[in-house]
Amino acid sequence: MNVDLIFKIAAIGIIVAVLNQLLIRSGREEQAMMTTLAGLIVVLMMVIEQIDILFKTIKSIFGL
Repeated sequence: MNVDLIFKIAAIGIIVAVLNQLLIRSGREEQAMMTTLAGLIVVLMMVIEQIDILFKTIKSIFGL
């Protein structure tokens, strides 16, 4: 398992949480929601990339 990926995802989560709270406290709820969605999209792209690598590895193992 790629521990670096876990740390990157955790860092994104922390940054998004801090930005979210700052934006909410300054009355920018819509921007806070957009920040959360952007963070989610970034994390999903990272996970999808890893799933793609996994599938390519499986295909090469089984000669597909």
